[in-house]
Amino acid sequence: MQGFGSRPERYRVVLLCACAIVWIAAGASGAEQAIGDDRPVVLFLGDSLTAGYGLAAEQAFPALIQQRIDAAGLDFRVVNAGVSGDTSAGGLRRIDWLLQQPIAILVLELGANDMLRGQSVESMRSNLRGILDKVRAARPDVRFVIAGMRAAPNLGAVYGRKFEQSYQLLASEYDAALIPFVLDGVAGDAALTQLDGIHPTALGYERVAAVVWDTLGPLLRSIEDP
Repeated sequence: MQGFGSRPERYRVVLLCACAIVWIAAGASGAEQAIGDDRPVVLFLGDSLTAGYGLAAEQAFPALIQQRIDAAGLDFRVVNAGVSGDTSAGGLRRIDWLLQQPIAILVLELGANDMLRGQSVESMRSNLRGILDKVRAARPDVRFVIAGMRAAPNLGAVYGRKFEQSYQLLASEYDAALIPFVLDGVAGDAALTQLDGIHPTALGYERVAAVVWDTLGPLLRSIEDP
């Protein structure tokens, strides 16, 4: 994984030791926002990268995406369902509760912690499929965005190739928009990462938001003005 590769062990330790955000707190935040607000939801389901580890909630990239949505005059509401330390299995366990939201777009950013724990790529892919299937069953018109990651090189070339190809396969299988690497331009740049060398700084998250918006923005416009 570019950027992660130079510090794979640090990446592993930091992510595995990160304090988890309690699931109910993440859900409660979305529920509070929903009061009196019936706009269709852009749900960001992810781990610490989505949650905005180490920063204020308004500095995380989903909040920055909301700013871009508002500035563009688009009628959508962002819900940040990022949980630090979460895996694909954790996301699968949480999705039923989150489906109470009127989801129009799911941005799925999970798998990095599966990779850091050396878990099976096939198991990760199965869990992500389970999430996508549940969302589509509940919301047949939902649109998907898959946020891809890169594998740490210490896991080997075969694992890395299978891991990274998983996101491409899922995007093709579910007709999803693909962000090949959500940390593109951030990973490995000390000026854009926190002291742990992994999680973006506030400036780094601005870059992440720009990468995500390049894919998400046109999709939002196509839904609002078909």
